Amino acid sequence: MSDPGTQPLCSVRVEVPDASLLNALLGQHDEHLKIVEEGTGVQAVVHESMIECRGDEEQTELGARVLRELLELLARGYPLYRSDVGYAVRILSADSQARLHEIFLDTIYISAHQRTIAPKSVAQKYYIDLIRKRDIVFGIGPAGTGKTYLAMAMAVAALLRNDVTRIVLARPAVEAGERLGFLPGDLAEKVNPYLRPLYDALNDMVDPARAKKYMEHGTIEVAPLAFMRGRTLNDSFVILDEAQNTTREQMKMFLT
Repeated sequence: MSDPGTQPLCSVRVEVPDASLLNALLGQHDEHLKIVEEGTGVQAVVHESMIECRGDEEQTELGARVLRELLELLARGYPLYRSDVGYAVRILSADSQARLHEIFLDTIYISAHQRTIAPKSVAQKYYIDLIRKRDIVFGIGPAGTGKTYLAMAMAVAALLRNDVTRIVLARPAVEAGERLGFLPGDLAEKVNPYLRPLYDALNDMVDPARAKKYMEHGTIEVAPLAFMRGRTLNDSFVILDEAQNTTREQMKMFLT
């Protein structure tokens, strides 16, 4: 952040014509503006219907672009959250030509909790665009980057649009210290812990009663990869989670 006591090298003004938009852009106790300042290095000064960004040329251009892109989102009716501002700074820092509305407003699905599921980065946007266009997509990335969650949202959305008649969620039963034979219960209860992450994502998107109905009717099926041999899956959206833990033979079986 620029030192307020020094003369800024550049100054860029962002006009905000509406008071309600200005309040939403600033956030509670100016928390959104503080994130922009910390993320871009600008000093932001709020005037009556304008925000002035002060700093060097690169900082002020980035800071002003972030504010303008966020303002456009708000003008389009997007409910701006604190986390969105951080995402916006990261996206535009990496790609100054990115358009936030093309990413944030690309709604995949509205969950059972009335929460909009949409990409939050350029990579996530690219990922869901590929899922729309291709029959097979491999998602590679660190844990927590939304690979399974976004694929699940795309699957549920496709099912509700009647683009597919069934969702199949598969996962290899990779052991972490306990062997299946030593876990309590029948076979279904033994493999359930390995499939828990898929159930968690599903229940976050679909009302539990509705999800139970889908699963009872076989519309949504969650199964260990070992149970997939010999299956015929027409008109299905199939997700293989933790695919890096499959053997070569399992991957060939799944793809064919």
